[in-house]
Amino acid sequence: MFIKHATIERNTILLAVLTLLTVAIGGLVEIVPLFTIQTTIERVEGMRPYSPLELTGRNIYIREGCYVCHSQQIRPLRDEVERYGHYSLAAESMYDHPFQWGSKRTGPDLARVGGKYSNEWHVAHMVDPRAVVPQSIMPSYAFLAQKPIDTKDIAEHLKALRVVGVPYSDEMVAQARADMKVQAEADGDTEGLLARYPKAAVGDLDGDPSKLTEMDAVVAYLQMLGRLVEFDRTQPGGLRQ
Repeated sequence: MFIKHATIERNTILLAVLTLLTVAIGGLVEIVPLFTIQTTIERVEGMRPYSPLELTGRNIYIREGCYVCHSQQIRPLRDEVERYGHYSLAAESMYDHPFQWGSKRTGPDLARVGGKYSNEWHVAHMVDPRAVVPQSIMPSYAFLAQKPIDTKDIAEHLKALRVVGVPYSDEMVAQARADMKVQAEADGDTEGLLARYPKAAVGDLDGDPSKLTEMDAVVAYLQMLGRLVEFDRTQPGGLRQ
């Protein structure tokens, strides 16, 4: 055996061919299953793509590094389920690019934060974290309320995500800018928006209806986390009762 190994090492061409063959086999083993990835994620009722405003809020969440201190992954352990709620399902992250699971919890997990607090609470927490959570070490993000959102590129963003598998329809793309604006309006006509994005948080999200800000977007994103799936009607494996 060692003699054969020595022969291979001394033959440059043979060594290159065998190395290429080994790498090719290993690559196929890793790559081929990805073509059937949709069959490994059991779908659950209620999941939908992010609304344009939620998507913008998620981008800001990533930009500001919120994932460094807040995971979005509840493990199926008793203490985690009792504290945060139903354990995370793979389908909940099927439209995330990239996902926000995380493993670091300087702050609490946010997978089920949607609807847990009011819009006013979230704004107050962003402006001065210690005003609502005295022990918090989170920095202030008050500047988000002063930064307006540019809506001109949101339709192109949806188109780009559609390329990687997020099922944004032509209607969603066409109405992207309008949906982004109306979601944060105090008395906007949100019927079309809610038909496209059920359970989206609507209304004056940041307390200032005069302008669309990054604070609106972040609050919209946080308020939908964990609210799409009705866990009391969902069994493990995504089966209906």
